[in-house]
Amino acid sequence: MVHAGEPVPKGGGSYRVGKPYTVGGQVYTPEENPNYSATGLASWYGDDFHGRQTANGEIFDMSSISATHPTLPIPSYARVTNLANNRSIIVRVNDRGPYHQGRLIDVSIRTAKLLGFYDAGIARVRVDYVGRASLAGSDDTKLEATLRKGTPAPGPSEVR
Repeated sequence: MVHAGEPVPKGGGSYRVGKPYTVGGQVYTPEENPNYSATGLASWYGDDFHGRQTANGEIFDMSSISATHPTLPIPSYARVTNLANNRSIIVRVNDRGPYHQGRLIDVSIRTAKLLGFYDAGIARVRVDYVGRASLAGSDDTKLEATLRKGTPAPGPSEVR
């Protein structure tokens, strides 16, 4: 666990996909589906989880560009588009969740601010799987460069 104000180590962890798990009586089966696209509600998470280990062993940093999803591979990249303002960004999915009824994805505080829904707390979004993420280091700078308004965010490999 990392305490507030301390630097958060980046990267590490391991790939997680395929093993079914149960939360609240609901069975989830993580899978790599290159055609994954879904629409639903997003919310954000932060202080309560900052500095704690994620489901794949990384350390959650609320100021990173990251997200939780119940079935996408971790770590992986997903395009999240706020349907109210058409802002789109690629996020690093590195944890499991959310498990609230009707929630599709939770994003870090920084991501919610970039997508323009931090103050509202929730937003209707579209989530598209982009591909696997590296286990090494931080990719926040590259991910922030994918932020777009009016057009879909490009994949991380397309950002120079």
